[in-house]
Amino acid sequence: MNYNEMLENARTRSGPYCKACLVCNGRACGSQMPGPGAKGCGDTAIRNFEAWKKLRINMDTLNVNAAPDTSFRFFGHAMKYPIFAGPVGAVNLHYGDMLDDMRYNEILVSACADAGIAAFTGDGTNPEVMRAACRAIAYCGGNGIPTVKPWDEETLREKFALVRDSSSFAVAMDIDAAGLPFLADRNPPAGSKTVGEMAEIIREAGKPFIIKGIMTVRGAHKAKEAGASVIVVSNHGGRVLDQCPATAEVLPAIADAVGKDMMILVDGGIRDGVDVFKALALGADAVIVARPYVTAVYGGAAEGVQLLTEKLGGELRDTMKMCGVSRIEEISREQLFELR
Repeated sequence: MNYNEMLENARTRSGPYCKACLVCNGRACGSQMPGPGAKGCGDTAIRNFEAWKKLRINMDTLNVNAAPDTSFRFFGHAMKYPIFAGPVGAVNLHYGDMLDDMRYNEILVSACADAGIAAFTGDGTNPEVMRAACRAIAYCGGNGIPTVKPWDEETLREKFALVRDSSSFAVAMDIDAAGLPFLADRNPPAGSKTVGEMAEIIREAGKPFIIKGIMTVRGAHKAKEAGASVIVVSNHGGRVLDQCPATAEVLPAIADAVGKDMMILVDGGIRDGVDVFKALALGADAVIVARPYVTAVYGGAAEGVQLLTEKLGGELRDTMKMCGVSRIEEISREQLFELR
């Protein structure tokens, strides 16, 4: 199977919402909710994608002719590329009933481990989703990151017990999920957390903690104050708040503010290895790619994940070589044309 064949397979296996487009740019989905679209007028997902494409990179080939090193370490865990598969939930509703969340995470976690990267797994109202995700991570020797929704205290305690049993090297909370409808009006309450509440959650988790959903410098400082080890610059793919700025637009200021103190990941519209390069140049340590990995799993299961990962990694490697960069640590804003 090649990459285009994987896409063709996905188009026959996905449900009525996702079209498995050649380039997942948000335009075919628009404001289609539920589904892979964005909230309101649907422009945030499109803006995420287009913001990366507006950046240009500087070519410099007067350098040593050697293969660039794309390796990345995350809490002592060696990765082939600075790329993670993102957490996705309710795949049967949004992407097609060929898979449910349990089977999706099972395929994704194992395939990402085999491809030399790691997957964030999703969460949901069905307790079996987190149980199955943690089992999949444990099966891969802890190579994965469970992502927990901002539930109430007792539910979080139950989820963290599963996370600890998974032996995962970190745990995440997508705090931006506070805007998802299924968290609203829950009893006991779920959703947004204060800095104090988040600090207690991080202590309860007992693992390196990642807060996903940071879009301002102030939010980054609050995450640091709460004790997060990593933040993810993310607007939840545009699914929780209409007319947000793109993640690429806010990343530089956030990186300047806290990049020396904590690790920064970014997601939102990253669709190729050139985008990965640009994200690293803006100050991210690594990226998260979500929707394209759904297409990869639907279109080719583990083989699809391998194809997408190598496509992204190969494009990153080619970009580094053409920009005169030998290691990802050397990527900086000097390689971005518009920011010079």
